[in-house]
Amino acid sequence: MIRLSGVSKSYGPIQAVDGVSLEIRPGETFGLLGPNGAGKTTTINILVGALRPDSGHVEIDGAADPTRPALRRKIGVAPQAVSLYDELTAVENLTFFGRLYGLTGARLKERVEWALKFAGLEDRANDRVDTYSGGMQRRLNLASALLHAPAVLLLDEPTVGVDPQSRHHILENIAGLHNHGCTVLYTTHYMEEAQRLCDRVAIMDHGKVLALDTVDTLIERYGGATIVEAEVRRPPADLSGLPGEWHGNTVRMQTQQPFDDIARLGAAGLQVVRLHVDRPDLEAVFLKLTGRRLRD
Repeated sequence: MIRLSGVSKSYGPIQAVDGVSLEIRPGETFGLLGPNGAGKTTTINILVGALRPDSGHVEIDGAADPTRPALRRKIGVAPQAVSLYDELTAVENLTFFGRLYGLTGARLKERVEWALKFAGLEDRANDRVDTYSGGMQRRLNLASALLHAPAVLLLDEPTVGVDPQSRHHILENIAGLHNHGCTVLYTTHYMEEAQRLCDRVAIMDHGKVLALDTVDTLIERYGGATIVEAEVRRPPADLSGLPGEWHGNTVRMQTQQPFDDIARLGAAGLQVVRLHVDRPDLEAVFLKLTGRRLRD
């Protein structure tokens, strides 16, 4: 559905995107992750035709040149900066954007009503956007991108700065889009969102793709061992055959098979009274690949 082949873009001496090649399958929710300045937003701007790559090419649904109106009508975009008219109501915003995509008459009315329900804003439909909370504006921003029922949805940090309820609402809606076959490209700094939503993720830094695979495969490859800490009621008299490092009645284990090693404690007749399992996650992968140095 989406293919980038050798795409590069520089701004003077800064190489924002550097030879990126990747393919996003139809109906897939694909995460594009990276620190600030990694090249994520530039990549999205290239995909929608707002920027021309210096080299390489882009295909969406088998067609090149996303500046063409016929191709742009297949794309929905919810940019990181909320793109709404504050002085207009939700209905007026949605009607305006719907007309830009060629919707008229009964179809426009139907899609506006759908979008209001999707955003959970039916009871605030006729209120000006400048009276909305940040979470409400984010929900309307996403709904605006879906008015024309696009085959491809590009989401750039769609939950930045929202309250927990709005964040939950947005994530549930995005998960629902997956069930309806929409192809979603999702950028975020929240690793738990990508781990929850994405079929595959690519991790970018300095304009390059560092790793690309399913979340589980990336964690297995780069995440490191699981850390298990267990406290037993009585310390074992004999440590031979038992895993981990023992300090009194507490053991710490680095393991690739945490449940097997925990079972070995029980098989040795030890009664576990406290257990903490710290399994590697996508954040551990992200930090290993991109480093822990602060980014501005």
